Amino acid sequence: MTRVLLASVANRFILSDFAAPGTEFTPARLRIELLSGLTVALALVPEAVAFAFVAGVHPLVGLYAAFLVGLVTAVLGGRPGMISGATGALAVVMVSLVAQHGVEYLFATVVLMGILQVIAGVMRWGKFIRLVPHPVMLGFVNGLAIVIGLAQLTQFKVPGSVEVSGHGTTGGEWLSGGPLVTMLGLVALTMAVIWVMPRITKVIPAPLAGIGIVAAVVIGFGLDVPRVGDMASIEGGFPSFHIPMVPLNWETFEIILPYAVILAAIGLIESLLTLNLVGDITGQRGGASRECVAQGLANLVTGFFGGMGGCAMIGQSMINVKSGGRTRLAGIIAALFLLSFILVGSSVIEQIPLAALVGVMFMVVIGTFAWNSFKILSRVPLTDAAVIILVTVVTVKYDLAIAVVVGVIVSALAYAWNNATRIHAKTYTTPEGAKVYQVQGPLFFGSTDGFTELFDTGKDPQRVIVDFADSRVVDQSALQAIEAVASKYEAAGKRIQLRHLSRDCHRLLAKAGHLVVEQDDDPDYGVAVDYSVRTGILGGH
Repeated sequence: MTRVLLASVANRFILSDFAAPGTEFTPARLRIELLSGLTVALALVPEAVAFAFVAGVHPLVGLYAAFLVGLVTAVLGGRPGMISGATGALAVVMVSLVAQHGVEYLFATVVLMGILQVIAGVMRWGKFIRLVPHPVMLGFVNGLAIVIGLAQLTQFKVPGSVEVSGHGTTGGEWLSGGPLVTMLGLVALTMAVIWVMPRITKVIPAPLAGIGIVAAVVIGFGLDVPRVGDMASIEGGFPSFHIPMVPLNWETFEIILPYAVILAAIGLIESLLTLNLVGDITGQRGGASRECVAQGLANLVTGFFGGMGGCAMIGQSMINVKSGGRTRLAGIIAALFLLSFILVGSSVIEQIPLAALVGVMFMVVIGTFAWNSFKILSRVPLTDAAVIILVTVVTVKYDLAIAVVVGVIVSALAYAWNNATRIHAKTYTTPEGAKVYQVQGPLFFGSTDGFTELFDTGKDPQRVIVDFADSRVVDQSALQAIEAVASKYEAAGKRIQLRHLSRDCHRLLAKAGHLVVEQDDDPDYGVAVDYSVRTGILGGH
């Protein structure tokens, strides 16, 4: 009984950080994580090689990054089940750096990128990802799904057409005739297996079954189709420690800093958005700052071991969670399998047809794209619909980070405008002859003009009360607007009172020296009286 109790306690303690909520670590779970990790590793190989080509570096630089970043983030990251590695979003930024200064400057940039990400995590800046609105998330998911799909189209080119170049992927003719038909047929077969397999058995992850069956068909019938080995050889040794060979001076820092900042920002944005997406599927919350630190440490290590750096990969993360991966073990196993491919299994992995991996990624695209967004577009406010479309288009056309920033800015401006139009006031006259303005709506920079237009200084009686019970004073612009209104009444020789300021608004005004409190009229509000006389800050006094 004691053994069972201790085992139960240990199981809960380990899984509290090692796995998604509700996951029990059993032999069946171990099998699922093992097979899921293998599936992810197979999908990582062509992606890492392709992104290395895009960045203009040797394929092993991309593979080492996929291994190291994937391993470190799997162990230390903020969300069990997430997969990280070399990504296209970072590769397109790296290409100009490599072309102008060489790969050693890239390694130095990745190190600095990691340091910046660690700082962001320590400062707990990851929490700001909560400011990303849901329409931006939908646009991000849809845009990234399209990007993943478009990236697979390069596999339909004649083998050997992709070269390492300072300008990334170059040249190449599209497949045609029989080879194209065969490629499309194998892609369709892979997708069909992935769709049917869960209805037959869940013992083997559907993507792994698709890859295995199509590979067996190609090898068994000796079909002449593009394979992983046609992209580049993945054979290599264990990554070795390597200090970037760059001058340690201010000039070097000036060169790598802009790239490091951009790469750090893009990496964190993509990682944190993927964190939220995986969390929605696995029922997890939090971990944003921890993910920032993990990504930073991973890139810091990668830069010293000859890798191109990386971040979270939404495609591979979706493969993992859809295959049943719910613990950190799947990510660790994926990284270790990838290393074994490089060290001893390159000859086998290079025989895998690219069509099988393309089929897997197409199913990821179908599963990732938020198809319900087409219905949502007609039901949500026009601004939200525009943000979804805008973020999707910018993600595909330019860059994920730019798309998210643009989406957040547009959403914030729309929110500010909506709140700016909400400011209004109800008025009535007290038995003593004072006119009361009951202000409703937030008072901030966007609504100050509307606020000042509420008052009729010339026609109002000698005593005016401004009641903020249904309003909130938000910023300095609001303070200035209140002061401007009070100045007008003072100039007209009239008395104004501020009533029912909330505690936070009251502190804001008091800190600025804009009021003196005479009394508390209830536990939650403060009253400012004789504003124009007691403050002594109006009318030049």
